[in-house]
Amino acid sequence: MNTDKVLQGDVRATAKLIRRIDDGDPGVIEELSALYPHTKKAYVIGFTGSPGVGKSTLVDRIVGRFRSRGSTVGILAIDPTSPFSGGAILGDRIRMQKHFLDEGVFIRSLATRGKFGGLTRSTADAIVVLDAMGKDVIIVETVGVGQDEIDIVHSAHTTVLVTIPGMGDDIQAIKAGLMEIGDLFVVNKADREGSQKTVREIKSMLKMSGARYNSLGWEPPVITSKAIEDIGVDEVFEAIIAHKQFLDDKGKDALLKREASRIKTQLFDLFKENVLEEALSRVGGVGALDLIVKEIIDRKSNPYLASGELKKKVFAPQ
Repeated sequence: MNTDKVLQGDVRATAKLIRRIDDGDPGVIEELSALYPHTKKAYVIGFTGSPGVGKSTLVDRIVGRFRSRGSTVGILAIDPTSPFSGGAILGDRIRMQKHFLDEGVFIRSLATRGKFGGLTRSTADAIVVLDAMGKDVIIVETVGVGQDEIDIVHSAHTTVLVTIPGMGDDIQAIKAGLMEIGDLFVVNKADREGSQKTVREIKSMLKMSGARYNSLGWEPPVITSKAIEDIGVDEVFEAIIAHKQFLDDKGKDALLKREASRIKTQLFDLFKENVLEEALSRVGGVGALDLIVKEIIDRKSNPYLASGELKKKVFAPQ
């Protein structure tokens, strides 16, 4: 195992392990188990929002702020999956060129591989690796799929929701559920017409969700920025630090709840994978499922009957 090298901050060993995690190598379980006791040190920040709102540019600027303070940073950029290679379409070198040669920054793109919710299945494991590696801050930038991007709340201590003026669908997405996960809101590209209207709409919706935030004792700020021109980024950075301080000082109950939620989600996902793997082996593997699918397509069976038969096979005495 290369866990000792990961704990020493070895970039090559860390990249190799995360690659194996992303490829679904079952052999990583032993290494992750060895690394887990060395975690719970990093602060995890999630950036979410619809495509085209400038998340990558904002992340790039925020990373610069953390580096100027001497903090080491790990970046997990969750990208759409290529239908040809199965890998991430957007490359980490393209998105974060400024920090690529910085030894204090580790950047990795992960493919969603069809996973909804804005995150890849292996994100939680990659966070464990970067935490054990010794990164002070881990930034997770989600794939950008609008209202489905709610999984980030299970992984991040602080969630930054980014939007831009003039995107009615984006505001609708916020109404549909993203509003419930944001710890701070950024209206980027604020030089566009309608930026103040967008700010007012978000603040209005926050008031409607006031009971939730009042119970936590935190009022999410709404900040305007032009990240590409480095305007408003200091305010975003200060708000992130303020939220971290809040959780450290007054929001420990909320922090514990988030930790419990994160672990529960991760445990449930791993449990589902283990159960599914065992179930597939008992019914004859993926090949047997393909035959059942063909029977359903030919209307010789149906999903309701077939699922019941599969259940009987899975729970039949061995």
